[in-house]
Amino acid sequence: MVAPEFAGRPIKKLVLFDVDGTLTPPRQGVAPEMVKLLGELRQRVTIGFVGGSDFAKISEQLAVDGRNVLDDFDYGFAENGLTAFRLGKPLATQSFINFVGEEKYKKLVNFILRYLSEIDVPIKRGTFVEFRNGMVNVSPIGRNATKQERDAFEEHDKKHKIRAAFIEKLREQCRPENLDLNLTFSIGGQISFDVFPNGWDKRYCLRFVENEGFEEIHFFGDKTQVGGNDHEIYADSRTVGHTVQSPADTIRVCSELFLR
Repeated sequence: MVAPEFAGRPIKKLVLFDVDGTLTPPRQGVAPEMVKLLGELRQRVTIGFVGGSDFAKISEQLAVDGRNVLDDFDYGFAENGLTAFRLGKPLATQSFINFVGEEKYKKLVNFILRYLSEIDVPIKRGTFVEFRNGMVNVSPIGRNATKQERDAFEEHDKKHKIRAAFIEKLREQCRPENLDLNLTFSIGGQISFDVFPNGWDKRYCLRFVENEGFEEIHFFGDKTQVGGNDHEIYADSRTVGHTVQSPADTIRVCSELFLR
C-alpha cells in the first residue's frame, strides 16, 4: 500500500523526471507550461526530480518566483540522490571523497587536469573540474561557457567524440594496476560528463522510493541511450522508462499518460 502521505492521489504511481533536457532546456529555467503541467500532475500522481547537478543548480532551474523548489515536488534528488529530500525533509547523504579516499581522489584529479591541459578543443573557458558531494563533473571546455559556446561544443563533440575519448583514457587510469578505482563515467548535458562510484548513477535514488508502495515508478529522461546519464535508471527493472526529446515532448507524453 502506498505511503499515507500520498494515498490521497487518485493514481498510486510515482513519476520521476530528469532535469536538463527533460524539465528544462540544458542549464535553463523551467517554462510556465512545464510549471502548469507539474502542478496538474501532482494532483493525480506523486512526482520527483532526479538530476546530476547539485541542489543549488537544480533549484536555480526549477524554482519559480522565489519559491522553494521542494515545495513543488514530493521528492527531490540532486546528484543522482546523494542529496535527497522527501516532502521537503532531507534524507541520508553520501560523499564521493569518503568513498574513494583523499589520496586516490587527488591522483584522479591530477590526471584529469593533465589531460585537460593537453586536449585540443575549439575553446576553453573556466571550471573544468567541479567537485560535488557525490561525484566529479568534468568539462573539456569549462562550465563557464556561454549558451552559444555550449551549443557549438555539443555539435563538435557529436562529430569528434571528445568526451568519449576522454572517458576511455580515464577508464584506463582507473584499472587495478593504476588507481584501482571502481568508477562509472556518464555523459550528460552538452559539455561535460560525470564521474562517480559504480552504482551511484540515477538508480541510487530508487533506494528511497522502491518500498513506498507505489504501483509503478515512471522515469522520464532525454539521455537514455547506453552511455547517457539516464540510461541505468531508464533500463532498471524497477522503473517504467520513457525517452523524451525536449521539455515540450515531456509535456505531451505526460499529458497523454496521466491527465486524460
